[in-house]
Amino acid sequence: MTTDRAVGLTREGEGPQRATLLELFLDLVFVAALALTSRTLVESLDRVGILQTVVLVMAIWWVWSVTALTTDLYHAQRPPIFVMTLWVMLGTILMAGSLPGAFSDHALVFAGAYVAIHVGRGIFLAAALHGRKAQLHAGRFIFWFVVSAVPWLAGAFVTGPARGLLWAAALAVDYGAAWLRYPTPRLGRVPMAQYRVAADHLAERYQQFFTLALGDLILVSTLTYVDHHVTASHTAALLVAFAATVLLWQIYVHRAGALLQAAIEASRDPGGFVRSAPNTHLLMVAGVVATAAGFEIVIAHPAEQTTPWLAGVVLGGPALFLAGRARFEYEVFSRVSPSRLVALLVLAVASPALMLAPALVAGLTATLVLAGVAVADGIRAYGSPPEPPAPAL
Repeated sequence: MTTDRAVGLTREGEGPQRATLLELFLDLVFVAALALTSRTLVESLDRVGILQTVVLVMAIWWVWSVTALTTDLYHAQRPPIFVMTLWVMLGTILMAGSLPGAFSDHALVFAGAYVAIHVGRGIFLAAALHGRKAQLHAGRFIFWFVVSAVPWLAGAFVTGPARGLLWAAALAVDYGAAWLRYPTPRLGRVPMAQYRVAADHLAERYQQFFTLALGDLILVSTLTYVDHHVTASHTAALLVAFAATVLLWQIYVHRAGALLQAAIEASRDPGGFVRSAPNTHLLMVAGVVATAAGFEIVIAHPAEQTTPWLAGVVLGGPALFLAGRARFEYEVFSRVSPSRLVALLVLAVASPALMLAPALVAGLTATLVLAGVAVADGIRAYGSPPEPPAPAL
């Protein structure tokens, strides 16, 4: 029987792997998708809009996350994987284009593109990888994404809260199946041995995507600034947004971000790490999306009073990021820096007080909290020797 190795598509045991230009090209589509998600949230900044944005972000993230793992296991430049990646790009463009109307007129385009991406990816892999192990792996993906396709497509044909509930159920199937290692009738679960990924490649992909996700914040902030008159208050809001962007990046890359590769390699349970890392980064990416939406409003209306929902995204965005970053740190070092917890407490306490303040003050408060975390990280790094990642996660 032909093995995966004979097909020449697997990257198993071939030394260090770097992200390809095709993968970076793919990421550009997701920058656009995240920016549109932020702007969609701004247009519907209420309880319903926030819940809908959560669904959209989780769907977009899952497309990227599963694709990143696939290109980690197989050579992205080989024709079958190359075509599969272009298929994902096309589907993601359709999803991004339909984002503003995903919960209205464009629901079928959004859900159909999502289903087509995942089911099509599995079909590409099943056709290209002729070994039994590869076919079983692709078969599990196809089975579970066909299962989740039912609520995804059904949700496109209903309206109101029913659509959100069906899509939330579909996401629960997608994320739950991955966490349980895709248990499939007659095929079983994905063996733990198949989670032996190229640590250098997967770590680089996560770092690159988070950096590009910050492009959402930069893009939204800049476009909003251009759309309004250049005044001192608008310019000050733009500078605060830029400072927040830099701080988010600095906090991410500090230690745990830089040592992600070593953490995967040192882990005694790489499968568990590979399955938990997407959820951890989802929190951080969602935090960036919320922060971008908040600063779009801050830049557009810096002197207006902070509403409860605006405070929720301006302060909640950094809070989501810090919660994900704390979990990320725990995955790498098996502990959490006190500065993360203190910052979360300060953001929670400051939120009610900012209801009487201008929007610019709310943005500045969030940025100052992030600055405090970054300074604490710098002091701790300066006063202590380099810290290795935890040997077991």
